[in-house]
Amino acid sequence: MRFRYRGFLAALCALIAAGCASEQRSIEPAVSPTQARALIARALPASAKDRDGWTTDIYAAFAAMELQPSVQNVCSVIAVTEQESSFQADPTVANLPAIAWKQIDEQAAQHGVPKTVVRTALKLPSSTGKSYSARIDAARTERDLSEIFDELTARVPLGRRFFADRNPVRTGGPMQVGIAYAQSQAQQRPYPYVIDENGGVRREVFTRRGGLYFGIAHLLDYPANYDSPLYRFADYNAGHYASRNAAFQSALTLVSGIPLDLDGDLVLPNSSEPGATERAARVLGKRLELSDGAIRRDLEKGDGADFERSRLYERVFELADRLEGKPAARALLPQIRLKSPKITRKLTTAWFAERVQERYERCLVRAAGR
Repeated sequence: MRFRYRGFLAALCALIAAGCASEQRSIEPAVSPTQARALIARALPASAKDRDGWTTDIYAAFAAMELQPSVQNVCSVIAVTEQESSFQADPTVANLPAIAWKQIDEQAAQHGVPKTVVRTALKLPSSTGKSYSARIDAARTERDLSEIFDELTARVPLGRRFFADRNPVRTGGPMQVGIAYAQSQAQQRPYPYVIDENGGVRREVFTRRGGLYFGIAHLLDYPANYDSPLYRFADYNAGHYASRNAAFQSALTLVSGIPLDLDGDLVLPNSSEPGATERAARVLGKRLELSDGAIRRDLEKGDGADFERSRLYERVFELADRLEGKPAARALLPQIRLKSPKITRKLTTAWFAERVQERYERCLVRAAGR
């Protein structure tokens, strides 16, 4: 009994120490605006031009969303920005005209319109006096291309038919944030700047201030119980909670014996049919004491924080922890192959997250003044 009691005391002390350490990590001293701006300026890479401008816009985004400008948060933003654009507000894209023409030809094929008809229509003069085709050939940034497609949609009947609500430019700005996300986020939280009525949120994404604001929101403005920023970097690329969901899929694989792709997608998009993850969970229905309907409802919470409090999540991890004899991982890098007209190499979400992590660690050194 004496040895057991000593073991209990040791375990209790360890738990208390761990709790204290956790509180020290989560509670950070408040910093003044002057201190926050100085930190941001110090953490910027040497290659960043107009350092005062970048510092101002990054701090403004933190202040507007009431995010803590901690070293970790600041360096997370700087690392993603450096990875995505090398601190260019509207970065150039290699072979952009070729990418644009491919998109146009694909739209024409979907609508059954001959390529020659489309190419002829695009020889019409645009608002600048140049033809649309000439402007496409001269486009160097996503903003250039987005503005061309917006004008085509507004002024040319064929453009309205092809591109109404389907502008193929879906990301932009210094953090390459998704335009659909930015538009959704602006509806949920007041945007702190005046928006051009003609361009709307889409145009703001291509500015330094707007691209940073929406990018920082996507990166930091959601609760996630990760023990490393690496998983937020993966989520930035793959979607909120993709890293947590990939860990859930791994635990579900362990418990069910059914191999699953660790992609973070828990239900099939826009479908009531069960996907691979849902089918694996249904196999465990009796052990989990959950009906098919309850499993579906819990999986549909996968894009939010509430999923971690669902019965499905808790019971799958209870079984996985028991089988492993230790806590199963609650976050894993999603195994996703990146696909985009701009990507010409075999890249993955893990590659992206690890590259950003490297930049993040270099930023911590700069921020410390070493």
